[in-house]
Amino acid sequence: MSWSPFGRAEKGWAIYSAHVARAIRTTCAPDSPGFAAALARWQASRGLSGDGRSDVATLMSMKSEWQAARPYVALRASGVCPAPPASSGLTRLDAEEGYMGKSVELRSDVARAYRRMVTAAKAELPDLADDPQLLRVFSGYRSPAYDDARCARDGNCGGIVRAKCSVHRTGQALDLVVGAATGFSVDSSADANRLHQSQGRAYRWLLANAERFGFVNYSFEPWHWEWIGDGPGPDSQQWQRVATR
Repeated sequence: MSWSPFGRAEKGWAIYSAHVARAIRTTCAPDSPGFAAALARWQASRGLSGDGRSDVATLMSMKSEWQAARPYVALRASGVCPAPPASSGLTRLDAEEGYMGKSVELRSDVARAYRRMVTAAKAELPDLADDPQLLRVFSGYRSPAYDDARCARDGNCGGIVRAKCSVHRTGQALDLVVGAATGFSVDSSADANRLHQSQGRAYRWLLANAERFGFVNYSFEPWHWEWIGDGPGPDSQQWQRVATR
């Protein structure tokens, strides 16, 4: 199956299988009858085929719901590009919280939520200690000027890799280390790397638990998480405040 969920052609949907399983509320393997039955119920509830097959129409419908859970998407669709927070509202993470000791800033309330989440992850997944870099942050708050320079350098402003008005300017987005396939960087968007990340224990834990701490995922990038604070949806009070700041 070929499809282009984020403007780039992809083969199959294995990268998104954990997202799909969560959406249809099943722990069954993607190739099992139980998975197909759960998917059929989900399809029927949305007026789709109800045949339990992962076709393009079904997956694009899911993608729309995943994107709708990210309030920033609705803000951008309405033409809003939020101003960055005041420097007094930012917290610099400790060296051991940044990937390879990188200096990273987040909005202070986001930093607190991140720390609570990592504490929970380490308690629930003791084997995370096998790779101390897992769940460290490699990108947080980025000033508009910094992002403009990146866009100009990479020549992909407004694309899937370099957003023209990045959510990172809010201090509410963070890129977390969720592993990397051999030969790839932690932020490589190559399909082989994203597939490897989507199958890892760190990402699977985040997908199941990050919402408890106010974080939602941009499904194209297993490493990218956004804090929605007060609750999901474009009417979230948190994002209303960001939009009017």
